[in-house]
Parts: sequence; structure tokens; C-alpha cells
Amino acid sequence: MEKISIEGGKPLFGKVEISGSKNSSLSILASCLLSDKQVSILGIPKLTDTFFFLELLSSFGVEVKGLDNFKNTKKFILNAKKITNNKAPYNLVKKMRASILVLGPLLARTGKAIVSLPGGCSIGLRPVDIHLKSLEKLGARIFIEKGYIYAEALKGLKGNKIVFPKVSVGATINVLMAAVLAKGTTEIHNAAKEPEIEDLGLFLKSMGAKIEGLGTNKILVEGVTKLEKTNYKVMLDRIEAGTYALAVAIAGGEIELVGAEKKLLTFFLNILETIGVEYFVTENSIIFKRNSNSLNSIDVTTEPYPGFPTDLQAQLMAVMAISNGTSVITENIFENRFMHAPELIRMGAKIKLKNNLAIVEGVKKLKGAEVMATDLRASVSLVLAGLAAQGKTNINRIYHIDRGYQDIVKKLQFCGANIKRITV
Repeated sequence: MEKISIEGGKPLFGKVEISGSKNSSLSILASCLLSDKQVSILGIPKLTDTFFFLELLSSFGVEVKGLDNFKNTKKFILNAKKITNNKAPYNLVKKMRASILVLGPLLARTGKAIVSLPGGCSIGLRPVDIHLKSLEKLGARIFIEKGYIYAEALKGLKGNKIVFPKVSVGATINVLMAAVLAKGTTEIHNAAKEPEIEDLGLFLKSMGAKIEGLGTNKILVEGVTKLEKTNYKVMLDRIEAGTYALAVAIAGGEIELVGAEKKLLTFFLNILETIGVEYFVTENSIIFKRNSNSLNSIDVTTEPYPGFPTDLQAQLMAVMAISNGTSVITENIFENRFMHAPELIRMGAKIKLKNNLAIVEGVKKLKGAEVMATDLRASVSLVLAGLAAQGKTNINRIYHIDRGYQDIVKKLQFCGANIKRITV
């Protein structure tokens, strides 16, 4: 077992290179199942989630060059020439919910897919019914038995009009991938507009897919019979960039985030300016600097892109814990995403929870404590709190943080933070 130990109170100064997007990488890796040609991908972050996903693809018969030297590989080369297995078993799927993303590609490519239900997780149920009903509209026959999704389309999928009852990033990804090899045209209405979906679409187009409307709520896909080989670089991780920007907000100092793009962070940057963080855009980076000794409070509601992302909500709550005045955070995406609040309270934060509202009354100082991570974003919010707290903070169950942040301890050390991983 490992934990992260932080001696707080040191401002951050330096550069951080932003890694490739985790969420974009997972969907792009899943879509490699659609082609029997070689695919080369640059920029996949070195995370436990991406490692497990590559292992899952290997279980289907996909050749993965670079997996045996995962930490040092810059380019992963995948070849799904022969898919020898179309079942994603529970022992692999249970490691990460994103495994559901193989359903659409497996079904489109082989006509059959058996995928374990991912079940619930610590931040909400996130049901897959939208995925299944949408794939059924493309002609799939689907039933659930003994915890597994059985999907079949032996004569291939057929394009159709899909109208999501609510915006779903995962369902948009699954349907988009499946529609690429479906016969005819597929219209996806009320589609998610996240940049990671646009990145997936650009990857598929580089392989010969015919897609229009990326970045809008209506995506049109004209099915093709096959996809070709490609070389592609994954976009950078906007959530990682937002996290380090909030690290400057809570700890003070000045950090240059290499690779960060303003167009991916526009709404978030407005939030930062409101609370008292300056930013300067350069040719290949954004520089963040806290412009005073105190931070302003703010009211924020999490929303689908381009609104404030739920994946930055926990980090913002940690920052608001030391702001002037009272902030209200409304969580509209997941029904159980305030699990970090009790741990922040252990560090001296004043937070009251009421349904999907968190009322955060700012205090002058947080105090170091022994805390426990409950999910990925909760874990990094505790790191941010530890950077600003008086005394030592020990964060347990840090395997959560390794799912989404590559080398976070080293990156913060390079910026002067007194932080280390220790073996218990």
C-alpha cells in the first residue's frame, strides 16, 4: 500500500507538461477494434486505466506493441486484424467502467458482443440503458442475463435516427463508433459536445470514416465498409490542465501549463478570473498566477460541455474552502459526487451538503490530516487541499489518483511542492 504525504504551505513555481487526455484515449483505443489495419497512437497517458484498457483489447486478440514496456512507450501500435474473442469478462470490466465502450465496436465489427455490466461506482450508478436502446435502434438484438450484456447483429447494423433522452457522453461515443460501420446514414441527436468526442471523430475520420457535425448536438455518420490504417496523436487532457490551474489558485505561485489550450477551457478560465486567478496565453501554453493573498467565493453549477465540468467540481470545492465568503456548488451530472466533502471537513473546511448542493463557507486555513480518497477526482481534491494546509496531510487509497493523473507527485515536486509517495 502507498499513500501521498504533503507538507503544505509552499507556493508553486515552474512548468508542468500536460499529458494526453485519458477520456479521449479510452474511446480511441476502443475504436481500434473497428479496423483490421494497423493503428499507431501517440500521447496515450501512462495511467492504470489506459493500461487495463490495453489489456482488455489484448484479450480480444488485438496485437498491442508497447504494452510490455508501458511506462516508457511513446507510441502504441495496435492491430486488430483478427478478433479471436468478443467477450469482455467481469474480472476485467470491474476494473473500470469505460470498458462498456467496447460494446459498439465489437458489435459493429464482429456482429456479436458479450460485455459484463459495469455496475455502480462510488460517484453514481451511470446506467447503460441509453447505450443499449440506441444500439437496438441500429438493428442490434440485446438482452441481459446473469450480469452480462449480450448483443447481436449478424447481418450488420443499419443507420437510423437516434435521439438521446438526455446528453450522455458514453452513449454518444458508443453509438458514434458503431455507426461508422453501419449501412446507411445515422443521425445522432442531443449528442454530447465534449472535445474528447470530437477527438474520437477526428481519429475515425483519419481512418476513412464519414462524419459531420462533430462538436455540435447533431452528428451525422455515413457508414463505410472498412477503415484504413492511421497515425494519430491524442489531444491533451483539459481536466488535468484545470486541476493544476486550481493547484495554483489554492497554493499560490505561478505555473506554466505546457500544451494547455484556451479554446478547451474557456468557461473554466472565466471561473478562475472571477475567483482571483490571472492567466496569460502563450503560443504553446497557459501561465496561471494567483493575483492576491485571498480568493473570491463563487456559485457554480456542473453542466455538460461547454459548461463547468463535473470532473473539476471536487478540485474547485477544495479551493473554495479557503475563499472569502460562501460558495454554492450545484452538482447536476452525478448523484453522489460529494464524497470528498467529509474528508475536506476533516481538514477544517466548513461544508454543508443538501441533496445536490454543497454550501462552502471559506475559512482562513486548512489543517493537515489523515484522509482517504474515495474516487479519482476526490483524491486529487485532497492533494490540492494538502498543498495549502498547515502541517502534514496523508492521503490514503491513492490508487484512485493513478487512474487519471500521470506522475502527479513528480510534476508537483518540480514546482516546489513538499510532496512524496510513501510505502505503508
